[in-house]
Amino acid sequence: MVRPYIPLNALRSFEAAARHLSFTNAASELHVTHAAVSQQVKSLEQQLGCQLFVRVSRGLMLTPEGESLLPVLNDSFDRIADTLDRFWAGQVREKLKVGVVGSFAIGLLLPRIDDFNHHHPHIELQLSTHNNRVDPAAEGHDYTIRFGNGAWHGTEAQFICDAPLSPLCIPAIARQLQHLADVHKFTLLRSFRRDEWSHWLQSINEHPPSPAQPVMIFDSSLTMIEAALMGTGIALAPCKIFNHLLQTEKLIRPFAAEINLGGYWLTRLQTRAESPAMKAFSSWLLSFTPQSVDCNI
Repeated sequence: MVRPYIPLNALRSFEAAARHLSFTNAASELHVTHAAVSQQVKSLEQQLGCQLFVRVSRGLMLTPEGESLLPVLNDSFDRIADTLDRFWAGQVREKLKVGVVGSFAIGLLLPRIDDFNHHHPHIELQLSTHNNRVDPAAEGHDYTIRFGNGAWHGTEAQFICDAPLSPLCIPAIARQLQHLADVHKFTLLRSFRRDEWSHWLQSINEHPPSPAQPVMIFDSSLTMIEAALMGTGIALAPCKIFNHLLQTEKLIRPFAAEINLGGYWLTRLQTRAESPAMKAFSSWLLSFTPQSVDCNI
């Protein structure tokens, strides 16, 4: 396609003046004179055959034609700048969008992210967290890290690590847990998965929580752990993720018993081909072994 002449300097002058509603501020941004911006805008108006600004007492105001042109230029210049920013030391920077369940982000990914950036400076990693209920297609994820059994419709999944659940609580509560059955004396904190505490209690041959026992439900392990740190009750959570709190003894793992109801998986839509950046990230992520984290009581 042969494009007609595009007056880039004039368009850039108009875009800056329209954002600032000032020729003076636009000139300062572009490092040119007020007269140069005014002349460029006048030239553009002549070429388009319409007026883009009207002068008012407080400065400039866009005409309807100017208002329709501005967002197109904003988007176009942003995309040009974004593309140019992707070039780094002669190498094209690749963007990688990864959605990650919040607990994995805090416990295992973010403490290691500097290592990834160091080894892959040409990849711009864009992270967003979720509570395990996520739409990768709608959110434009290249990869999505989730907790579960690895079976999501239309998705390829690579196993990262398991995440067994154990009771975690503050030291003051832990000192009152002399026997396994003592957990029934406290509020039980759990995720939206209904039977977690029942499964754990069954694993130690204890009866499930009674209907009268207080239970608090959270959509995120992170908020559940915050509640546990406040002394609200006993959380059933993956100690592997919150090992930093165990090491500092802000939380205690009072019993060794644990249950495994799923693990963390690196997933991508089957319709999304793996880019070089995706392959680099998956290779890096799977190279460290969170299974080795020591969560012994």
